[in-house]
Amino acid sequence: MEASSSISIEMIHWLAALVVLLPLFGSTIWFWAKKYLGEKWVGVLGTASVAIPFIAVCVLFFELNEPILVNFFSWITIDGKSLVDFSFRLDPLSLMLGLIVTGVGSLIHIYSSGYMHGDEGFGRFFSYLNLFVFSMMMLIWSDSLPAIFLGWEGVGLCSYLLISFWFKEEANASAGKKAFIVNRIGDFGFLIAMFCLYKAFGQLSVQEILAALKSSSLSPEQLELTSWACLGLVLGAAGKSAQIPLFVWLPDAMAGPTPVSALIHAATMVTAGVYLACRLQPLFILNAGSLEILAYIGAATAFFAATVAVFQNDIKKVLAYSTISQLGYMFMAVGLMAPTAAYFHLITHAFFKALLFLGAGSVIHGLHHEQDMTKMGGLRKKMPITFWTMTIGVLAIAGIPPLSGFVSKDAVMSVAKDSDRALIIFFAFATSFLTAFYMGRLWVMTFFGKFRGHHEAHESPAPMTFVLIVLAGLSVVGGLINWPHFLGGGEWLGHYFSKVVTENVSTSEHGLGILIFKVGMAVVALGLAFWKYRNFEGKDFKSSAFEIFRKKYYVDEIYDFVFVRNLRRLGEFQWKIVDQGIIDGLLNGSARWAQNVGERLRRLQTGQTQTYLLLMWLGLIVLLVGTWKGR
Repeated sequence: MEASSSISIEMIHWLAALVVLLPLFGSTIWFWAKKYLGEKWVGVLGTASVAIPFIAVCVLFFELNEPILVNFFSWITIDGKSLVDFSFRLDPLSLMLGLIVTGVGSLIHIYSSGYMHGDEGFGRFFSYLNLFVFSMMMLIWSDSLPAIFLGWEGVGLCSYLLISFWFKEEANASAGKKAFIVNRIGDFGFLIAMFCLYKAFGQLSVQEILAALKSSSLSPEQLELTSWACLGLVLGAAGKSAQIPLFVWLPDAMAGPTPVSALIHAATMVTAGVYLACRLQPLFILNAGSLEILAYIGAATAFFAATVAVFQNDIKKVLAYSTISQLGYMFMAVGLMAPTAAYFHLITHAFFKALLFLGAGSVIHGLHHEQDMTKMGGLRKKMPITFWTMTIGVLAIAGIPPLSGFVSKDAVMSVAKDSDRALIIFFAFATSFLTAFYMGRLWVMTFFGKFRGHHEAHESPAPMTFVLIVLAGLSVVGGLINWPHFLGGGEWLGHYFSKVVTENVSTSEHGLGILIFKVGMAVVALGLAFWKYRNFEGKDFKSSAFEIFRKKYYVDEIYDFVFVRNLRRLGEFQWKIVDQGIIDGLLNGSARWAQNVGERLRRLQTGQTQTYLLLMWLGLIVLLVGTWKGR
């Protein structure tokens, strides 16, 4: 593809290389540079390693008018033919998400310099963050499936490293291992999809696979392979984006430092599954059943996670289940052939959910690492900046106009309403009500009523509150990028994506009545939460009927009983019976036999010359007798 821009091809190559190489370079030095440069300079330079790529992405975003393939070198060659090129595909999908990764990533680096102040692993933390940005950019910019998979595995590695960052506590190390193992299940699906696509098309380039889908009719074998590839991609996306049945790792991922939760587990990495489904949309369109699976998985996950979030008392766990729920909204929109609505909500969600996580981090920091909302309350006067910025985040995710979440959630819910699928419509609207309620609950329990904690609260330092203010501003104005026609907007994002995705949803004007109903539902939920928790004293949902929600539907217990215990038993069988009993038994048994034989033969070695001479004479006599009898 040729570039249509005012900058040269060479400059595009340099800028694209800078975006990935600078954070990669930073990831190799910050973990040891803190000893020589100090905490302040590591924070400044570590942030610059992401902020400079953000500027480069901005230049590419505003200068490139057409999609372009930036090819660097041949990576994998078979029989003299290049199978995989190391190349980047710069188009609306990759550039828009690149802005989110580097932009929000820069803000979270700034926040981290205050949040992680004094931590002995400060330099290591910034190395991991830089490595994550590199991996995420590889994932969203790469054109070939192996390079996407390289970034896919890279962000998984960084997730593990950062979840278990404080690994001296066993719970943190276990949470990291859980995330790593569950994501490997999804990654297996990605690998199966990649193998199937190579078998079907003999190519691993996304551009060439999509071109093959458009240009020719497919054989029955190719159609079958693409259907298996779609199922593998659904599994991979469900793992990375924490959807049913592979969502169980994300709540435990809150064991990591709060900036990690904001960057990786809210704004960027967990959206990789949504990005992949949009990038390979023609493949899913070819297999309509996979789109149905995406839609129903997303809708069910959105509702399920929302019901669990209502009963969480850990402020980060509430936001974790909220993230799972909102990702379900995005998957539902992709499955209903509304990728622009999904991407729009992805963008606004990155703003207000990063704000909410970092706001929660500010509260935790101000309360000396207290995360239990039952031990908070009355913080609005002690932490005013955190209170007002989080208020914007709460209203945005609840869908209150004119904030960004209002228009992006309206887009997703409108798609669900027009789908004529009763179950999806119920899940979408019920989730919206529950979202406003549990976020109102978090807001009121944290900032209103009497203070129930044991530590004196204080406002967070300037680097943290500055980032909260910026994200609050983005949460206010973010909806303007796709403000709908029926409210006087131009739906710019829909036009921007029109060249790379296909929309197959109703674009009819929405009536004022349904809009008032949606907003009214959010206001009622927020009001109900305020009424119920304004004088909260530490007790909530006392009836045993709510136990199933408090225990998260016993999913972890079921997984432990069905999979974990049986796999542990299988491992112990392999270890004790197969390894120690059979393999080691055979090897050790043969060694003992050889040792016993040697022990008996050793007795012939007495070390006495007389004995050796006697044995020699006896041997000679035996030989002579044998020779004589032979004659």
